[in-house]
Amino acid sequence: MPIAFDNSYVKLPQRFYAKQAPVPVSSPELIAVNHSLAETLGIDPLWLESDEGVNVIAGNALPDGSEPIATVYAGHQFGHWNPRLGDGRAVLLGEVIAKDGERYDIQLKGSGITPYSRNGDGRAPLGPIVREYIVSEAMAALGIPTSRTLAAVTSGDAVYRESRLDGAVLARVAKSHIRIGTMQYFASIEDTDGLKLLVDHIIERHYPDAAKSDNPTLAMFEAVMRRQAYLVARWQGIGFIHGVMNTDNMLLSGETIDYGPCAFMDTFDSSALYSSIDQQGRYAYRNQPAIANWNLTCLAQSLVPLFDADEEKSVEMAQKSLAQFSEIYQAEYSATFTKKLGLTSTQPDDEKLIQDFLNLLQNQHCDLTLAFRRLSELPVAPEVIKPLFDFPNSFDDWISRWQSRCTEESISTDDRHQRMMATNPAFIPRNHLVEAAIQQAYAGYFSMFHRLNKRLAQPFEYSEADSDLALPPKPEQIVQQTFCGT
Repeated sequence: MPIAFDNSYVKLPQRFYAKQAPVPVSSPELIAVNHSLAETLGIDPLWLESDEGVNVIAGNALPDGSEPIATVYAGHQFGHWNPRLGDGRAVLLGEVIAKDGERYDIQLKGSGITPYSRNGDGRAPLGPIVREYIVSEAMAALGIPTSRTLAAVTSGDAVYRESRLDGAVLARVAKSHIRIGTMQYFASIEDTDGLKLLVDHIIERHYPDAAKSDNPTLAMFEAVMRRQAYLVARWQGIGFIHGVMNTDNMLLSGETIDYGPCAFMDTFDSSALYSSIDQQGRYAYRNQPAIANWNLTCLAQSLVPLFDADEEKSVEMAQKSLAQFSEIYQAEYSATFTKKLGLTSTQPDDEKLIQDFLNLLQNQHCDLTLAFRRLSELPVAPEVIKPLFDFPNSFDDWISRWQSRCTEESISTDDRHQRMMATNPAFIPRNHLVEAAIQQAYAGYFSMFHRLNKRLAQPFEYSEADSDLALPPKPEQIVQQTFCGT
């Protein structure tokens, strides 16, 4: 069997989804197959590259065992409530149990109109598909929880946004596509039975330890909260700006999803914002932790009917749990940045050391990625590594403080160097490089796309041959805005 499906979400009542086959495209052509991910999922990558596999990726053929559905959900979009959203341009083919024992969804994005399309065309332009493939796989290589890309094809059909664009379809993989907005939908229609079924499904699928708790729903919520804190702290550490942190784009599995108007910072700026649709800066870099808290508050509100039969007591439990988020997040943030500084222990002054470094980066307009990479190189002799970046003299006092702090730990200089080099990447999917790959793809060429994917699969290993991919953009290359493909 090409794909060994083991579907569970479709076993929930049909009010959770609409049965929906993907809509065929005219003339699909393969862009790429992710061989390593395919093998993890137990799928033959050579079959995916065959005509039969390409037709499955494009939505022109259904593999045996698939049970295609479009799921329903709601959500707050830029703070505004939308009571009914759902998969408007995606179809969940089914689920597989991978070689690692985990259950994964396989979803086609850009696969045509569904009952939730809301007057949309259900399709995806080529550019956003190229971006999602590159960035999601780069995030995985960086060790950040994320949805993945199994494969992508061009469709042979036009997609109309501000202009006529080539279309594409992407096969996306995630541990599930269940969102905060999924919970919100059932809470908003007062379907408590549906809410309970969904909670039971999530606990069994993602948080089995919660089932052992005296209050499984509350335990599940707190586990979700911890994963969100971890995820956003990791985004901050790498300079990733999601761009559209709506509740319908936050997965309960704790994975990054929706790579529409996302971006990576070059020059460090805590107010950095790239999304063309975020007019007020709601989802700017510095706001992401607070928005995660806001989104979790929406989730807690949805779960109030299940925390306790006494509503007043239930609200009190929700508030008590939510009050922990700030402390949990700060611990994850500190852990992320102390590791980037090569520290293996925590001291009270470390938070100031971290913040002072970030303030220097901002004040001196330094590149975030290269600054941490250069810091990783400092413990070894300068002649060992050709630096891509040198700190200005304004960093001398801070570097002395950092070096003094490092001497308080027992690990060797070489060990610290190796740890930092494995934590601070030399390569990230820089916006101007992703944009170059997109523009080249629209011209019918994918050499930059393939080069980036190959290099970003090993982001911590510097290669002189790819030195241009490590450098920040020249002034004329700076990307000011990123765009959603909806």
